Amino acid sequence: MTVIAQISLGVADAERAGRFWCRALNYVRRAPRYSGDEWIVIEPRPGDPGAPIAMDLSESPIQEQPRIHFDLDAGEVELDVEVQRLVSLGAKHVDWPHYPEPSDEPPFVVLADTEGNRFCVSGRRLLEKDDELAA
Repeated sequence: MTVIAQISLGVADAERAGRFWCRALNYVRRAPRYSGDEWIVIEPRPGDPGAPIAMDLSESPIQEQPRIHFDLDAGEVELDVEVQRLVSLGAKHVDWPHYPEPSDEPPFVVLADTEGNRFCVSGRRLLEKDDELAA
């Protein structure tokens, strides 16, 4: 069966993108294939789940509504706290006009990494937890 070996992300500055995503995902940088290699691959720490991500140098423009993007899950961390952490690492809020109406799906926030690549972060908000406790 075919499996995803790694995800390649187009970036203009591989060092900057690699630093951001290592800190955002708690990944580590894989050793370069050879001296002077401009291709950076980051990966989960040994024993942690996740797919490696390659920072592939690219001059293509950022897509306003990318066909492929990362969906991150804030896990047990409150959504807005995780969004603030990512912003403190260099992510930027995206003015996203396509948020759905409130539903049973977890809320999400659209951000852009240090290279302008868009990604989503979903999770729970404290208000939702307070509503559940009151019910």
